[in-house]
Amino acid sequence: MSIIKINNLEKQFPVGDGFFTALSDINIEVKKGEFAGLIGPSGSGKTTLLNIIGSLDTPTKGTAEVMGKSIAELSYKQSAGLRNRHIGFIFQTYNLLPVYTVFENVEFSLLLQKMSAVERKKAVMQALEWVGLTDKVDSKPSMLSGGECQRVAIARAMVKRPEIVLADEPTANLDSENSHHILRTMKKLNKELGVTFVFSTHDEKVMQYLDRIIALEDGKVLRDETQEEFAVRKNSQIYKTK
Repeated sequence: MSIIKINNLEKQFPVGDGFFTALSDINIEVKKGEFAGLIGPSGSGKTTLLNIIGSLDTPTKGTAEVMGKSIAELSYKQSAGLRNRHIGFIFQTYNLLPVYTVFENVEFSLLLQKMSAVERKKAVMQALEWVGLTDKVDSKPSMLSGGECQRVAIARAMVKRPEIVLADEPTANLDSENSHHILRTMKKLNKELGVTFVFSTHDEKVMQYLDRIIALEDGKVLRDETQEEFAVRKNSQIYKTK
C-alpha cells in the first residue's frame, strides 16, 4: 500500500520578475514501511520535496498525496493535524529546546494531543528506551553530546508513533561512529514498528542503510533504484575508473 503518492509534481518559487523551478515532473510512490532516501547535491530539490511531503509547503502543479490526503487541498489546521499526529521530523540541527530537559523535549509533541500525564510519561519513557537514553531524562541538551542530542530528536519524532518519519540530513553534524549508531537505531525502528522513513541526504554513510535510493538532479528524478542496484552501479563506475 502506497503511503505517499506524487504525480507530475512541479514546484516554483518567485524570483524577481520570473520563477525558479525547484522541482519538475516528479512521479514517486512510497509504500508503507519503506526505508527510502532522496539523494543529490545541494540545490537538487531534496529538501523542497521533503517539505511538500511533510505538508510544510504545497506543489505549484501536480499532486502530492500523503496517507490519502492531497497536500494542496488541506487547510492550515488540517496540515498541522497531519504533522502533529502522523508525521515525525528529524533535522540535522536537532532543534531541541535548550531550557527543557530531555523528557520535556520528547514530551512536547504530545502536549497537543489529548493524552493524560500518565499516558504521556509512558510514551516518553518508551521512546527514550528505543534510543537508549532513559538515564538522561533530567539532562538539558547542553549536557549531551551531538549523538545523544540526535537520539533525543529521534525519540521526539517517534514518541507519537507516526506512520511517516522525514529525516533531513540527520547525520550532517555527527562523526562516523555516531552516524552509524543513529542509522542503526532508525533502521531498527523501521523494522520493528513498520514506520516509513524518507531521508534527504548526500551522506554516503546514510546511503548504505537505505532500501531505496531516489537520486535528484536539477529538480528532476535522475534514478530510482534499490540498494542492490545502487551498489552494482556504483561498483561498476569504480571499476571503470581504474
